[in-house]
Amino acid sequence: MKPTLLILAAGMGSRYGGLKQLDRLGPNGETIMDYSISYAIANNFGKIVFVIRKNMETDFREIIIEQYKNQIEIDYVFQELDSLPDGFSTPADRVKPYGTAHAILTAKSAINEPFVVINADDFYGKEAFYTISNFLNSQPQDSIPTFAMVGYKLGNTLSENGGVSRGVCSVDSDNYLRSIEEITKIRRVDNTIQGIKSDGTTTHLLPEQIVSMNFWGFTPLFFDKLEELFIDFLKKSKQDITAEFQIPTVIHHLIKNNLAKIYVLTTNASWFGVTYKEDRPFVVEKLKTMS
Repeated sequence: MKPTLLILAAGMGSRYGGLKQLDRLGPNGETIMDYSISYAIANNFGKIVFVIRKNMETDFREIIIEQYKNQIEIDYVFQELDSLPDGFSTPADRVKPYGTAHAILTAKSAINEPFVVINADDFYGKEAFYTISNFLNSQPQDSIPTFAMVGYKLGNTLSENGGVSRGVCSVDSDNYLRSIEEITKIRRVDNTIQGIKSDGTTTHLLPEQIVSMNFWGFTPLFFDKLEELFIDFLKKSKQDITAEFQIPTVIHHLIKNNLAKIYVLTTNASWFGVTYKEDRPFVVEKLKTMS
């Protein structure tokens, strides 16, 4: 069964100052998504599903959908504030959607096969698509589902223009993920790398540490687990208008409770993306070398 590529493209781009998902950064007017889509097609993916917002639909269809509709099956779903299970409503003061795990959940009706999740505005490199495609095509059935993550070395994922958030991973000797911790405001300080933990304390990190860049491989079983956890999340945080339902939190829960295993596929590739507007010139130059 050919895997599906799920591209999370509903981000608001507040730090970037616009819709970075649709910014034409490549030498021939390509978006970063164009590279990911081409790598997926080259590695025998069968379908692309996008998570977008309704106010992006017209531009998205013109720039992306029309270009690929004759090359691969295309579908898209909406992540909106009211994309909630029955019985729940959005707090009146909430502005932002509920996070990356919520974005994946909105695609449940569109995916019935193994699937890969990526961010629209991240360049992952062609090697990662080949590696995770092989993994998904070779996994035996097990009593505990095994999912996958492509892990990058932290030092290859930083921005020179401000702090970034990363899921910092602990990996065992068999390459299975033991834990993942969301660290924010990660940046180089003199000759060190520092970030902020969830309790507000500063932590020092190493450039070789493996981090998640939201490049995941799942089976449809993941949706059922997501749905249960999202309902729990909404019950606990319904009064918090900034709380987000993020993939690292879900993965940590699954591992801790022995509900799933996560195999870490490491790469030496350098990730790059457009977190900040100041990242744009660097990305434009990097993409010139991909032509």
